[in-house]
Formats: sequence, C-alpha cells, structure tokens
Amino acid sequence: MRKDSSHGFNPTFPIDFVPLTGSARDCDDCGRAERVGFQFEYAFQPIVDVRARTVFAHEALVRGPAGEGAASVLAQVNEHNRYRFDQACRVKAIKAASELDIAESISVNFLPNAIYKPELCIRTTLEAARVHGFPVERIIFEVTEGERVEDGPWFADILREYKRCGFKTAIDDFGAGYAGLKLLSDFQPDLIKLDMDLIRGVHLDRPRQAIVRSMVALCEDMGIQLIAEGIETPAERDFLSDVGICLMQGYLFARPAFRSAARIDPAVFTSPAF
Repeated sequence: MRKDSSHGFNPTFPIDFVPLTGSARDCDDCGRAERVGFQFEYAFQPIVDVRARTVFAHEALVRGPAGEGAASVLAQVNEHNRYRFDQACRVKAIKAASELDIAESISVNFLPNAIYKPELCIRTTLEAARVHGFPVERIIFEVTEGERVEDGPWFADILREYKRCGFKTAIDDFGAGYAGLKLLSDFQPDLIKLDMDLIRGVHLDRPRQAIVRSMVALCEDMGIQLIAEGIETPAERDFLSDVGICLMQGYLFARPAFRSAARIDPAVFTSPAF
C-alpha cells in the first residue's frame, strides 16, 4: 500500500472494482450512508495490552442518541435498512474516532449479511477514512461469530477483501456461534476475541482453562492475536496473562464511554503477575 503524509494512505488506493451486473439499488445507497431512518451514536470501550499497560484499540459500540443500549438501536434494523445501517455505522464510527483524536486503532462491527459486493461496498469506508484523515491500517472490522452466515466461503471472501484493502479483521465471540474452527480453516483473521462466557471465572474452571490454553497455542501457530473479552476481576486478568494472552477488554479496565474515549486507571494493571 502506498502512503501519503497527510492521511496515512493514498486516497487513490487501487481497488479492482467489479462491474455491477445485479441490482444497483443497494450499491447506490453507498453515497447515502447516513440515511437510515433513525438516530444512533457510539460509545467507545478500550481493548488494553496488559503487558505494555497501554490501550491497543477502542471498540465502537452502537448506542441510542441519548446513550441507550445497543438493543434499542438494533431493534430498528430490518431487511429494508440493514445495508444503509451497516454503511452508516462505518462512517459514523470513523468520524467519531477522528473527532475524538483517537490515536489507536478502532474496531467497528459489521453485518456480513448486509454486504452486496464487498469490493464495491468498501468504497464508503475508504472515502470516510480519507475525508476524516483516519488511516485504513488502524481500522479493524469485527464480526460476531454468532451472525448466521449460510455461505461460509462467501463470508471468507468478504474478510479476505477487507484484508486486501489494508483493514484488519477480527472474529468476535469466538466459541459461541456457528462458524468455529471451520471458519479458521477458510480464513485466518488478524484477531480473535474469546467469548466472555468462556472467560468468566476461567481461573476457577479447569475445562475452560484447557480450552483457553489450546486456543492460545492454536492462534500462536496460525499467527492470530487473541483478545479475551468480559474481564471483570483481577483473578481472570492474571490467569489469562499467565497463559499468554495480553490483549483484554472488560469492565475491570473501563466501561464503554458514551461519545468519548474511556480513560484507563493505571491501578487496573497492578498485580503480582505483572
């Protein structure tokens, strides 16, 4: 990828756009990403590196216009506005991160079932990154494993296209959904987030400890970084650090900050394990 001094990437980044042969209506909506039909905002929650004691990235979490939970927003998403909502999420998250002067990466959730043609639908994201001066290489596209995708190879193609464009990719809630190890055989993301139900109280549960250790070894062999989410206690943090996981997310470190980047209390890193 060619660089430029102002934005961290060349605004004419080459993409081999495939001529549109199907219905053009959905892709026409790329230029109208904010027209969803309802308002929403973002909260940001940090993903921390407990070894370096720094923030690794910020996950952009959908919230209502007054800070209401994500469910109040997602309940308004349907088959008619799903595509525009997915596009608007990308634009709004990048714009918010730029306005907050976030210097680390941001992780943006996306809906694979809202994608028409990945090589075409990515245009909106590239343009938002260019306009707001947010480097492409600091954008992580995160998809939950629980999002049912009927066509696995097609889903893997979406992730490959995003990676080809310079974005990082992540699978959220790994171990709780439909894809599992089959997805890893088709595509290797940059990051995997272990489901919080696997992590909760892991320091007291030998079967889950064995699973986590196996995931650490597997991801190390495949060159994938692991993130443990849902960390709420120092004991969970210390066990995970001891087995080799340094990227973590959860209330122990910070709750999501509405329209803001949460501050990390240095005290959350203090432990004999460090």
